[in-house]
Amino acid sequence: MKFFRIRDLVAKLAFGNACLTAGFCCFCVSALAEEAPKLLPLMSAAPKALRAEKKALVALPNYDEITATRLQIFLDNNDFGPGKIDGEMGEFFRKALLAYKRAHLMPLRGTVDQWLLDQVPETFTNYTIPPEADNFVGPTASKPSEQAKLKALKYGSLLEFVAERFHSAEDYLRKLNRPMNLDELKPGDTVQVPNVVPFKIEDLHEGFVQPNPAFANRIVYVDTKERFLLIYENNQLVAEFPITPGSTKLPAPIGVWKIVGIAVLPVFRHDEGILNYGIKSDTAFILPAGPNNPVGILWMALSKPHVGIHGTNQPETIGRAASHGCIRTANWDAARVKELVTVGNIVSIF
Repeated sequence: MKFFRIRDLVAKLAFGNACLTAGFCCFCVSALAEEAPKLLPLMSAAPKALRAEKKALVALPNYDEITATRLQIFLDNNDFGPGKIDGEMGEFFRKALLAYKRAHLMPLRGTVDQWLLDQVPETFTNYTIPPEADNFVGPTASKPSEQAKLKALKYGSLLEFVAERFHSAEDYLRKLNRPMNLDELKPGDTVQVPNVVPFKIEDLHEGFVQPNPAFANRIVYVDTKERFLLIYENNQLVAEFPITPGSTKLPAPIGVWKIVGIAVLPVFRHDEGILNYGIKSDTAFILPAGPNNPVGILWMALSKPHVGIHGTNQPETIGRAASHGCIRTANWDAARVKELVTVGNIVSIF
């Protein structure tokens, strides 16, 4: 059995000028489930609406880049995550567009609905990098032993900061801003970005998310084949985000679980002994909080021991590179998921 975990967040969570001492659940994944999933007395499968939507195949044309970007922005702003904004007709964009149409009883057709485009009258906007952006950029390291010595796992550059803020691929930003050299960005520079609701890391505060009674009846579905996390309320799909759900070797645990805790800006316990051999070692490294932490800006623990939903330090790999058994999503989507669910919600992984 191979697994790794975040054990008890007893270290100080340092990010920016804030810190927090906290205790939380551990994070790990196992190649084989240690016990059969205990199905809770609620839905053990996806609702009919979710199962039905896979039966209909809809051919979408290749929209031009501006149209694709506007639709990606529309979907993103309405919590139907299309993946990173890049103006391309990617898999997650296509799936999110059809999911939005099904959820809102719109005709499933390949033609562009003008109403959707009308919600994004301006495809791009200008963003001037403020002086405080430098607070979220700092030294980086690739080895856990070196990462553990840092005060925070911040962005490695202002380009990375801007790309994540506007849910975009770095290469797309380079394309939009030619001939400007985005590798030399500095506070005061103005760049063109997609006109999406920005992910503001400065609004995040280290700590635990309090229960929200208004969302008590919501159910989270994790579709490991389509690679989407879906949030339902009263059998109505209200949000959908692309994910990486484990891997063939270390799959996400099929079953019905509950959200038992949500931590913002968590630390990460990196233990090579657990990761490689399933045996706890004495040489683990506690990696500090920050957007480049291995679990990103969020850890959402499930009732299945050591398994959770979390962010990532590599948003470009969502849905493509395998994860270690948990449910991984882009930081900008993780930030929204925590605002759409609450502790106690059912999570059905199938």
